[in-house]
Amino acid sequence: MYRRSWSAGAAALVMAASLAGCSDQVTVAPPMDPATPRLVRELAAARGVVPFPKPAPVRTALVQLGQALAFDKVLSGNHDVSCTSCHLPAFSTSDGRSLSIGAGGSGFGPARTHPDGTLIPRNSPPMFNLGAFRHMFWDGRVEVGDDGKFHTPVGAQLTPAMTSVFEFGALSAQPMFPVLSRAEMRGQSGNELTDFPDDSADLIWAALMKRLGAIPEYRTMFETAYPGVKFDDMNFAYASNAIAGFIVDQMTFTNSPWDRFLAGDDNALSPQQLEGAETFLVAKCSTCHNGSTVSDDKFHDVAVVQLGPGEGNGATLTDDFGRMNVTGNPADQYLFRTTPLRNVELTPPYGHDGAYTTLRAFIEHYSESDKKLLEFDPKDLDASLQTTLLTSNKQDILANRDTLLEGVVLTPDVVDKLVAYMGALTDDAARDLSRFIPASVPSGLPVDRP
Repeated sequence: MYRRSWSAGAAALVMAASLAGCSDQVTVAPPMDPATPRLVRELAAARGVVPFPKPAPVRTALVQLGQALAFDKVLSGNHDVSCTSCHLPAFSTSDGRSLSIGAGGSGFGPARTHPDGTLIPRNSPPMFNLGAFRHMFWDGRVEVGDDGKFHTPVGAQLTPAMTSVFEFGALSAQPMFPVLSRAEMRGQSGNELTDFPDDSADLIWAALMKRLGAIPEYRTMFETAYPGVKFDDMNFAYASNAIAGFIVDQMTFTNSPWDRFLAGDDNALSPQQLEGAETFLVAKCSTCHNGSTVSDDKFHDVAVVQLGPGEGNGATLTDDFGRMNVTGNPADQYLFRTTPLRNVELTPPYGHDGAYTTLRAFIEHYSESDKKLLEFDPKDLDASLQTTLLTSNKQDILANRDTLLEGVVLTPDVVDKLVAYMGALTDDAARDLSRFIPASVPSGLPVDRP
């Protein structure tokens, strides 16, 4: 146990600093005393960094259906990719790549290639604890608003009959959309799904249900998962909701050392993790990284460089305007959803385009992030990405950079402590997810086993 002689006034100053947003430069604290666990819990409560509640049980038949669908390539145009091809258990439900490769690719994770070099413009986010979020995807283009209504890129094509099926909020809608993307799952040509115009979500979803309905085992699984509803009366929302049910039931992790510490176990964290937790909570980190997911589920410009094909924005058409693409508001340009930190050490690379290959490098980026943006060296990235670094937009990114980052300087020992703290957010049960890979899927198509 650390020892530090703290007066009540000193403790109060730390609490006040936490509530005020804290100083710009973090300094090394003296050794801690036995009162530190209590103080850290008080800081966590003040910042709203709370335990993750266990979700309500999900019926077994729905979980089994969702698992089969998540691993089944029948949902892709040319039967060559599944949801989990970019969210691989072997890579902690991401894929270990800066930018993913979807339809038409071969291989797994960092070794995956595409004959045309086609990349998905954004990093593949992990599936952990997603049931707690109101916004899906880096730009939040699928969301549940304050009014409880679903807002998505397809507008009225996501009908009330579909949203009435959803049991898990925004996550229930999320799987509706990768199947529409040519780069992710639908493919460019060679199947009946690619013949539909890109704005015909309703037709693509109906065609997928026709595929599933041709497989007797799926018909039985759907009707078992949704008692009293005949398969022929179902739409693709039933499939999407089932995948969400699988994710909520199997990919929610609530037993990290940090959870045990918040529950009262003073010995759950190592001394360095405890110091790191205090540093994290006193510094500006927890202003955006808070709540049960250690993410505010909001959008910020944190001065990350742009790599890869982009989203068709800017003069080069290789830029990515982030949240602005959803809202149309220039104030949202270059804003992306705050990265959730649970199990974060398991899911490199980091950033909306995977610009940072290690957790330490991503944390270091927040120290003088303006300089980090201007001086970014892509040497650690895949060779195919190094030549895609966009430099013409850096001043525009800085113009919209979150003001919270102004003046933030993290010394190397502080970075060490923050890395240690983020390791305390890992649930050991998330380290090996191979148990979730099914032996087979109803379509009979091969299951990815990297």
